[in-house]
Amino acid sequence: MKLSRTKIILAGLIITLVAAVAVSQTVKRAHMHGGEFGLGGHMLGFFTDYLNLTDAQQVQIKEIMAKERPTIQPVVEQLKQSHHQLRQLAESGSFDEGKARSLAAEQSQTMTELIVQKTRIESELFQRLTPEQKTKMQEFMNRHEQRFMKHMHEGMSGD
Repeated sequence: MKLSRTKIILAGLIITLVAAVAVSQTVKRAHMHGGEFGLGGHMLGFFTDYLNLTDAQQVQIKEIMAKERPTIQPVVEQLKQSHHQLRQLAESGSFDEGKARSLAAEQSQTMTELIVQKTRIESELFQRLTPEQKTKMQEFMNRHEQRFMKHMHEGMSGD
């Protein structure tokens, strides 16, 4: 029983670490690729080519992103700040569990807000696609999700 409990605790720590790294990398990529929370610069170019977006669709997507930027940017900044505070707490040399729990709860609420906003934006963008583009995008997302889950499984099993 103790071994199972240890594995569960270890799995929780690994998930927390993976989430922290993912948030950090998402914020870095957003800044490096035009700040368009996943569709800036290179990503927009990739999807333009991959989905064969029309000029009108590209304009619509850019308009949606410009409209949403003021709403989502503060959430991304808040997430970045709470991640930084958690890292500082871990590196401080004196762990304060109450502070860690408070920061984790704050980060959880911020992540929830970010996920809701991202899903709303994705829905709005998805509505601009043709049926063929939607199918192609769904296939792309399914492959991406499968790769992510495979890497998560490999990381959890120690392979």
